[in-house]
Amino acid sequence: MNNLALKANGITKYFHDPVTMQVLKNIDVTINKGEFVSIVGKSGCGKSTLLYVLSTMDTDYEGTLEINGMKTTGKSLNDLARIRNESIGFVFQFHYLLPDFSCLKNVMIPALRLGKLSHKEIEEKAYEKLKMFGVEEQALKKAGKLSGGQQQRVAIARALVNDPAIIMGDEPTGNLDSKNTSIVFDLFRQLSKEYGQTIIAVTHDEDFAKRSDRIIEMADGEIVSSRR
Repeated sequence: MNNLALKANGITKYFHDPVTMQVLKNIDVTINKGEFVSIVGKSGCGKSTLLYVLSTMDTDYEGTLEINGMKTTGKSLNDLARIRNESIGFVFQFHYLLPDFSCLKNVMIPALRLGKLSHKEIEEKAYEKLKMFGVEEQALKKAGKLSGGQQQRVAIARALVNDPAIIMGDEPTGNLDSKNTSIVFDLFRQLSKEYGQTIIAVTHDEDFAKRSDRIIEMADGEIVSSRR
């Protein structure tokens, strides 16, 4: 049985504006199912660019990418959108919740877009995800009325509503204080260990990275170390 959640070979990328510059240099990376991986490195090293390539949101690259054994390189934008909605959950530095929508409705949106369940089933599933992260009492509140830590937990619940194989985070604790950073990390750890979710997070937080299963360090568009 294939235990790989993600495999990338020879990932190379250039930016062309205002001048041509190579930002990713022949990167090979494999990530196992259920693994919690932190990608670290100085600002400008290419870690967020790599994450966006791995997430299939950036298709302008050389090399090949496989997610759950499926080659995604070369697929149409519609196919990639479907793969993302089914297989990848996103957690960003900013929560990107719709402030005038209830927390429950925010969590429901990706599942409504996927369209595999009835409205009632999606509502029940979204509530269960909120309950998993201890914010079920906020379900009917407008997202804009919550604290920053609560909003990020709702954002993680939203990322999980379609039960994706991989959760990708771009500085998921970047806007949080130490207490809420610890809460979010513990949620990721729980998702990895208890639910077998694969977590790939770009972070500047050394403590966050040290507590993950593996640290991938980047510099100047290359992976310079991968350590457990």
